[in-house]
This record gives sequence, C-alpha cells and structure tokens, in this order.
Amino acid sequence: MPSANPHSSKLVSFQLLRPQSDKHEPRVGRLAFRGRIPIDTPHYVAVSSRGAVPHLSQDMVRDNTSIRALYTAVEDFIEKTSYQSQVPPVFNFPASPHETPLRKFIALQKDALLILGTRRIPPLPCPASSTSGAISIVTSLGFGKLEHTDYVEAVQKLRPDIILGMGDVLFGLKPGVKRKDLMGDRTLAWVKEMISAMENQEDGTPRTALFAPILPIEAEQQTYYLDALQDQLRDSVSGLVLYDTTTVDAIPENLRDLPRLSLGDATSPNNLLDAMALGIDVFTIPFINDSTDAGIALNFSFPAVRDPNLEGRLPLGVDMWSSTFAHDISPLLTDCQCYTCKNHHRAFVQHLLNAKEMLGWVLLQLHNHHIIEEFFAGARDSIHGGSFESDRIMFEKSYAAELPAKTGQGPRVRGYQFRSEGKGGPRKNPIAYRPLDDGTEKLAEAALPSPEADADDLELQGFAKKVK
Repeated sequence: MPSANPHSSKLVSFQLLRPQSDKHEPRVGRLAFRGRIPIDTPHYVAVSSRGAVPHLSQDMVRDNTSIRALYTAVEDFIEKTSYQSQVPPVFNFPASPHETPLRKFIALQKDALLILGTRRIPPLPCPASSTSGAISIVTSLGFGKLEHTDYVEAVQKLRPDIILGMGDVLFGLKPGVKRKDLMGDRTLAWVKEMISAMENQEDGTPRTALFAPILPIEAEQQTYYLDALQDQLRDSVSGLVLYDTTTVDAIPENLRDLPRLSLGDATSPNNLLDAMALGIDVFTIPFINDSTDAGIALNFSFPAVRDPNLEGRLPLGVDMWSSTFAHDISPLLTDCQCYTCKNHHRAFVQHLLNAKEMLGWVLLQLHNHHIIEEFFAGARDSIHGGSFESDRIMFEKSYAAELPAKTGQGPRVRGYQFRSEGKGGPRKNPIAYRPLDDGTEKLAEAALPSPEADADDLELQGFAKKVK
C-alpha cells in the first residue's frame, strides 16, 4: 500500500510503497525525477570516475546494464589545485538552454538520473582542513580547495538533476568538540547559499533538486542545523544525504518522508543489508569498482540460495586470476543472465586478465553490476514480503563476511585514487619497461637460424624453448 504522506516537489517525488510501523524498519519505495526513469528503492547509484563508469563506455551502460542513476563529483573535473587557476573544460562546454551541459559532456543517456557532489567516492583524506568558505579536495595535480561559491557556480552551469549540498565533513579523521560545533554552522550557511542561488535563476525554472547533508556526528552536535532544515528550509530540500548510516536516528521527524542517499563506505553486501534495515533508500557502492579492479567476479544473491550439502560459508566472489579457471568454459555464475555470462566463460576472462587485456575488466564490470542489480531486486521483494529480517540473518550465515582478497595486478592506478606517501613510498604501478637482460643481449648477438631449423635447433641456439 502506498504511503499516506509521500514526498513531492516540483522535480522529485518519493513514495513509500510499504508503510513503516517503526522508524528502524527497512523501506521500499519509488524515487522519481521529472523526465527520468523512476528508481525502485532500495537501490544503488553507479559511481563514476570523471563522468564514466570505470571500464564501461556509455553505450555499454545503456545497452548491457540496468544502471539508471550516476554519481559524479566536481572534484573529478578540477585538474589544477585551484578552480580559478584554470577553468575546467566541462564548465565551458556548449549546450542549449534546454540541455544539461554535464550530461552532454559525459554523454550520459537522457533518461538516467544524474547526481553531482563535491568529492569522489570514496574520497581521499586531505591534510588541510576546511575553512568557513571552502573544503579540501584532491586534484590530479595535488591537494587544493573548492570554494563554496565555485561549487554554486558549477551547479548553475552544469545543471545536474540532483546536487548534494556541500557538507563540512572530515574524512579519515575524527573531529574534536570545537570542530563539531563548526561543522553544523558551516554546513547550514552553505546549504542556505545554495538554495538562494537555485531560487534566483534567471528564468525562474527549477532544474536541479537539492539533497541536504546529515553530518556524521551526534544529533546533539548538529541540533541547530537540523532544526533549521525542518523549520526554515523544508520546502527547498528534496532529499537527504548521509555519510554515516548510523546517523539516520538524527533525522528530524518531519524530514523522515524524504529519500535518503548513503555515501557510506560499505565494503560488503552485509553492510548494505545492515543499512537497509535502518531505512536507507539509495546507496553508492565503491566495492563494485574495487572488486572489478581486483579481478573478482561477485557471486552472491539475496535471499541466499544455499546447497544443504555444502559446509562452511560461501564466498562473496570468485578470484578470476586463479589458474584453476584456465580451462573452465562455464559461465562466471551459473544461471546468471548478464551479458558476460551469456556470451563468455571463465577461461576467457582468466586469459584476458593474465594478458592484461582491458576487455577482461569490462566483462567483469558488466557482470558485477548485474549481480548488484539482482541483489537489490531481491531485497525489495523480501521487504515487500515481510521476510527481510530473517533473510538478512540467513544471508549472514550463508556467506563470508568480506570479499576475497586481491591477488592479481589490477589496471594502472591513477594518481587521484590514492594518497601519496612521499618519497621512498612503495610503487603503486609496476614498471612497464625493463632493460634487456643478459639472455636477451646474447640472443641479439647470436646468428639467425636457417629456415630449415627445427625445434631442437631453435632451442639449442637460444631462440625458443621446446614444448614437451
């Protein structure tokens, strides 16, 4: 039965499809944005790198996945340490008044929901602290600052569907008592400035919806900010964004009908189920891209389907680097309907990874996103049927707590994906080119074999090794 009090604004509507008897119950609903495909919740938002889902072109996303929402960050497009030192190309991209410059720049399909935030997911910790007017970011050329005025300007120029309000959030560090007091004050000021700028657009037509941050601190430490959200800014806020799923308790009563987006750091599907149990609606999931980079094919389902004859917990994924798959022509997962499993097999993917062919990661990414799609579809059905809690317990008993460890060498790591450890730190990428070794030098000096030489002759001269 639909919720009696659905949330609706000029752009966004959110309706709970199953009444909640308790605020800590899982929710199932539908999030709709004008002109975009509605999203049944709980669901996930694909995380992008510079506007693209890693390893996938936009036509692959459109034709071979069910991705209908994409998160991208302003931080991704700032190439210098200061926004003002060089205006990023995306902000000068030509677009007609009815077009979205950011959507056109990244070639995203028209019916997909486009969400814009400040930091990448997951964000790298920055050594410098935020100020009253800016947050610290990591560009491809070093650490820098993103002024809130520049963020507002970016939103006005890029015109995404949903923007996440800038929050004064520390990543990798715990804030002190004084800092917690500043976090709420700064975030409130930034949210007010964003709302004012959005309401003062030239033609007065709303194009972008605002999701306001719920800070990852105790409710008592952000009381003034939360009171302002529900009393003064309620009509201008279309949703909430949480950095810590446990702060769902801090949400004021008259904001509980709003959709909730989690930017948390879930490392396994167990974390996602725990957050669903708290009432989170939409998620960003970094471990999808991490698993693909590591060469791991996800293979879990919800509710868990377990063979009673098997002992121990099932793995959450399969390490496709393993040589045991070199001659395995079965799909990555039996009965999986993804493009990869219907058209290719384990031996092919294992070969691609070991040959460092980028197609290997493409096929894994298509498979892993399909597994997550099916996972959330199963969760929605479970909530509808009233068996979510028992299904969640069974899942935890059936599967390992964490994903398998990485064993192979993934694709080259980009500089904005890790924090530099200074001189003398470990190399993130292996050396691609090496000097000739003694054997190769001797080979270069050797006489060429004759056309009549057989395998024994080639091995004797050092040109090849005979296969037994």
